[in-house]
Amino acid sequence: MAWGFATDPQFQKELDWIDGFVKDEVEPLDLVLGAEHDIHDPRFKKLVRPLQKQVQERGLWACHLNPEMGGKGFGQLKLALINEVIGRSRFGPIVFGAQAPDSGNADVLAAFGTPDQKKLYLEPLLANEVVSCFALTEPQGGADPTMIETTAILDGNEWVINGEKWFASNASFASFFLIMAVTDPDERPHRRSSMFIVPAATPGIEVIRDYGFYGHIPTHAHMRWTNVRIPAENLLGSRGEGFVVAQERLGGGRMHHAMRSIALAQSALDKMCERAVSRVTKGDQLGKMQMVQAAIAESWAQLRQFRLLVLETAWLADNGHSWKDLRRNVSAVKFVLPQVLQDVASRALQIHGSLGLTDQMPFASMAMTAYKMGLADGPSEVHKVTVARELLKETKPAEGRFPSYMRFEQEAKAYAKFQGQLERSE
Repeated sequence: MAWGFATDPQFQKELDWIDGFVKDEVEPLDLVLGAEHDIHDPRFKKLVRPLQKQVQERGLWACHLNPEMGGKGFGQLKLALINEVIGRSRFGPIVFGAQAPDSGNADVLAAFGTPDQKKLYLEPLLANEVVSCFALTEPQGGADPTMIETTAILDGNEWVINGEKWFASNASFASFFLIMAVTDPDERPHRRSSMFIVPAATPGIEVIRDYGFYGHIPTHAHMRWTNVRIPAENLLGSRGEGFVVAQERLGGGRMHHAMRSIALAQSALDKMCERAVSRVTKGDQLGKMQMVQAAIAESWAQLRQFRLLVLETAWLADNGHSWKDLRRNVSAVKFVLPQVLQDVASRALQIHGSLGLTDQMPFASMAMTAYKMGLADGPSEVHKVTVARELLKETKPAEGRFPSYMRFEQEAKAYAKFQGQLERSE
């Protein structure tokens, strides 16, 4: 099993092109456009569509997809390196056909959709002719999907959906929803729910309010579903397999979010360094102050450590390990991510002083994004529990009252092991 830290030269050329393209063409979009999923905004069509065409012509559109679906079929390692670049810009993912939640929803439709469902929903989604929404969490349940109360009851040849959904991102722009609802309340918790495809124009769907947070456009919806009727064939996957379907989209998505967060943190570090060599205070350059140097050094080391964790996990995924096998790694990535971004962004803000607090700088928005990342797709605390449980499952308890690594016991074993050699040397 070979290890290496070099990027294939041919792929590096693509990364170099992506880097320049994002810097020169994509990042400026963040300053002049609104919500990146508002594909019907005339300005989106005028400014974003030409860039998407360039990406398609370069052969870099939706690289997470298999070739038969119009993508490159890149493994997780290459995807991680791409996301590390496009994550600098809010519009980066959608320009490259890799935006959430559409990318994860596409994975689900590709894995569980029928031929008709793929034709009707997957194909236009892959072409970014439409955007979608993943409606899972609810106001009363938060991160616990076993507490879902939204119901889907089979009435003849139709499902009737009733309930509320919370933080349904991009619901106001979506052409269709993937929604999880309880179909079998008497089953065990992870077999109670099923996944459905629901066109946005279906009567009974209401966006109560879109929520936002500092530095971000309000796009996270509180929704009410009232007697929403859909055909029986709009079930996605099998009845009672809602959790199985949902897991299809989470592993890779968490990895891509991680690399995009690395891009933000690296941007904060770059700005921190520029400020340090540009600002003079107390008669000397800010970068010559030891506490500033410590902040820069800690940020760099913390970022590189996290990047290696992400790349190792991506490499393992490319070498035969399923997302289920990598549960520990992905969960570790998930809970380390927000801490790294928050730490680096906070140091950058502090080094910029009062300017760092203003909306002229991105640091407060980055810090808020870190809090978001610590809650999205399961809060950090849940993922810490997962890592600990996985480690403890592999650990055998001591046979006696005292730890197996007591020195006197280890010393006795060592003397017994080397007894013959020790006697001959005397």
